[in-house]
Amino acid sequence: MTRKLFGTDGVRGTANIEPMTAEMALKLGMAAGRHFTRGDHRHMVVIGKDTRLSGYLLEPALTAGFISVGMDVMLLGPLPTPAVAMLTRSLRADLGVMISASHNPYEDNGIKLFGPDGYKLSDEDELTIEASMFNGLEAYRVGSDHLGRAKRLDDANGRYIEYAKNTFPRGLRLDGLKIVVDCANGAAYKVAPTVLWELGAEVVPVAVNPDGFNINKDCGSLHTEVMRQQVVTHGAHLGIALDGDADRVVLCDELGHMIDGDQLMALVGDLWSRSGQLKGGGVVATVMSNLGLERFLDQRGLGLARTNVGDRYVLEHMRKEGYNVGGEQSGHIILSDYSTTGDGLVAALQVLAALVQSGKPASEMLRLFQPLPQILKNVRVTNSSVAEVLAAAAVTTAIADGESRLKGRGRLLIRKSGTEPLIRVMAEGEDEALVTAVVDDIIETIRRVAG
Repeated sequence: MTRKLFGTDGVRGTANIEPMTAEMALKLGMAAGRHFTRGDHRHMVVIGKDTRLSGYLLEPALTAGFISVGMDVMLLGPLPTPAVAMLTRSLRADLGVMISASHNPYEDNGIKLFGPDGYKLSDEDELTIEASMFNGLEAYRVGSDHLGRAKRLDDANGRYIEYAKNTFPRGLRLDGLKIVVDCANGAAYKVAPTVLWELGAEVVPVAVNPDGFNINKDCGSLHTEVMRQQVVTHGAHLGIALDGDADRVVLCDELGHMIDGDQLMALVGDLWSRSGQLKGGGVVATVMSNLGLERFLDQRGLGLARTNVGDRYVLEHMRKEGYNVGGEQSGHIILSDYSTTGDGLVAALQVLAALVQSGKPASEMLRLFQPLPQILKNVRVTNSSVAEVLAAAAVTTAIADGESRLKGRGRLLIRKSGTEPLIRVMAEGEDEALVTAVVDDIIETIRRVAG
């Protein structure tokens, strides 16, 4: 069955334009609620959101859909995606929902679903729910005496704060550390500064005044300029930048130099290996992770398993093969000893624990390998489909030529975006000039073919 609605990370689109409309959210609530109505207990769904304006559109529509099929709704308000996953399990809910478009601008929004185990849904579950949305939803409505109820969980923030703090080693504190935390005017704008402050840090908060429009705007994990500047200005020991729903994180050291997800996985993987905590004999990452990470792990006798792009695919491989550290270069770090999904704050806390225990500055501690030159460029395809462009003879020839030029000295990756009409071209290798030339030649060919 072909997907019409679900992408690589739930449903996503421009708010109030198909498919991201109140009507769609209502149908999705009905179909997902029905799918997870199993057994004779009172059924419940928890719904969290980030801070974008359209959350006020989608939250009540989803709520109405769930209530109409007899499911109670627990409203969490603005809260990170990993908090929704955690509370789904903690509250013994049948389903969890996060309303967020992650790192996208405020105009977009999305809906992510979690099963009762706190994990994102399988492809099979998503396809079943999607099919139900367009086929006989009327039959799912319950009688007026069996409608669900809605209630707000007033202490949702406090529950996640305690959960996050409990992932930090007992007996350690952050006393004496000054930390800049950029919350992207998003879901973690309250909880992230509070966790760091309660653990003893001096906190410099950035982007903690959401207004419905400024989520991810010139802030957060994709726009780190202000965070880096604040670290240097305030003489902070570390900078932390989350994205809009706080499931990803990037850092900067005391000099303002960036630390991406590959470096974080190298640090945690190495530390956990030496302490006996690492499972699976290595780390799981995507095809986008730098070859430098692979070589670093190999030098320490650890493996790097690669998956398709998307934290859900990383997590699927981790669960199947027994790993407990995985993630993406972009900052989705999954530590399955603590969480069922990427958690930017929890990942940052593991780094902070390592800094406290070592007594070393972040610039010395957090850059464990030298990345190989890696170039990534995107082409937006508007007049032709992505599949048609990639299948064109001129494009396949350009790709084959690029692979030949890089053979033995690097690698080339061509893929389509899971959320936008984009073709992504990435190459890496020892020779930066060669890598750049290969990417530019392929990009030019794709643009010419796509018109």
